[in-house]
Amino acid sequence: MKYNQLAIDNEKDLIFGHAPNPVKTRRGLEIGGGIVYPELNFTLPEMKIDVNDYSPVINHYKQIVSGALERAVHLHSNGVVLEFETLIEMTQNPDLGISIIKEMNDICEDYFAKHQLKSEIRLTPNDLREFERPARQRTSSLLDPMMELFEKGAEAGGNFLSIESTGGKEISDDALMMCDIKQFIFSQAVLGARDMEMLWGKIVNIANKTGVIPGGDTACGFGNTAMVLAEKKYIPKVFAAIVRVATVVRTLVAIEQGALGPDKDCGYEGPFLKAITGIPISMEGKTAACAHLSPVGNIAAACADLWSNESVQNVKLLAGMAPTIYLEQLEYDARLMNQAIKGGKESVLGLQKLFVDSDLYFDPQAFVLAPKNVIEISKEIVSGENYVDSTKKGCLKAIDLIEDAIKDELLMRDEKEDEWIKMLKDDISSIPGNESDFIEQVLPTIDQSKLILSEYGLT
Repeated sequence: MKYNQLAIDNEKDLIFGHAPNPVKTRRGLEIGGGIVYPELNFTLPEMKIDVNDYSPVINHYKQIVSGALERAVHLHSNGVVLEFETLIEMTQNPDLGISIIKEMNDICEDYFAKHQLKSEIRLTPNDLREFERPARQRTSSLLDPMMELFEKGAEAGGNFLSIESTGGKEISDDALMMCDIKQFIFSQAVLGARDMEMLWGKIVNIANKTGVIPGGDTACGFGNTAMVLAEKKYIPKVFAAIVRVATVVRTLVAIEQGALGPDKDCGYEGPFLKAITGIPISMEGKTAACAHLSPVGNIAAACADLWSNESVQNVKLLAGMAPTIYLEQLEYDARLMNQAIKGGKESVLGLQKLFVDSDLYFDPQAFVLAPKNVIEISKEIVSGENYVDSTKKGCLKAIDLIEDAIKDELLMRDEKEDEWIKMLKDDISSIPGNESDFIEQVLPTIDQSKLILSEYGLT
């Protein structure tokens, strides 16, 4: 563990729009420097991507960016981040992804020149390794097009580099369905952390080489998978809440490797990363409902520096194209937060309290994202001696906070989940603090045909 103390150790300093280590972009956005900006995430409508004619695909992205930036100008926006989260075909064939980025960046540059509108592109390629089973995390030829897209996409205008990496997913999916917290922590603190170290070493090198910003990762494929399963009542909400905490350390490794933020929005590790490292963060909440439902619609904004949605398709709605409409919704949310910032610290804390209190009581997944709880959990994480120990301590602290809040009637009690609190505490308490001992404990319990240990540096 590189971090052994918090960058923010007071809940009143864990607020939206301000980060101890803000990031400044080439067109002048200062993320974490006192302004909350919208980050628009978008994708294609249902359509076939014809390898013989990419023009319909490219035209969709040009339309999306032009429409969003035009609306941003009309709304007197302070600036916009546009996330280009690639589809599989755009990473498998980097030339397509690079062409889209170049066209998008040309539009951004045009609006900057004509209207002084500041905008930047976050480039988020797919982790193609997910589609190979068992995954070859380190030796797969699928890494080559990913890294090519990162490098040439950065040169074409992608100013933030991010990814939803999937190291450990061979084990995590079954662990979630079976509610096996030990196996899940193994997937994150052992497999995930080791993969992040390798992958983010490569991404940071590319960012440094091309002069762009290594943003950060997200455990969307882990934490948000748990959230969606809990929303459908397939797994307990309290299990999903602890899963969320268990993902923090693996995502922290990107920052240890040199990622500067803003992190990727859809995993909700951001508040913990901000408390521990001081980087600016991107978060999503109620405006992510186009892609998934969640219990964290308002509380997710409590300490956001970018306020995002989720992949919204470029389809026609009554008012216009969906991405343009979502840009407007994000802009109005950001405008409200920025007005609070103008009013000073007490104004910020007042609005933040409303964000937090409106969600806090109803779900443990929201409860663990409250700034006060984030600070307490993060203190335990940085006290750990290694990734396993840090994850164990953070999860146990989250369980204690949840248990106490239920007793004090600060968190809604669900009697069906009472037994899960004790089960989780017992299971996590039995995890050895030493990684080698933990590996020895878990390996006999998993189907080892599903992963290649050497791809994680294990034997």
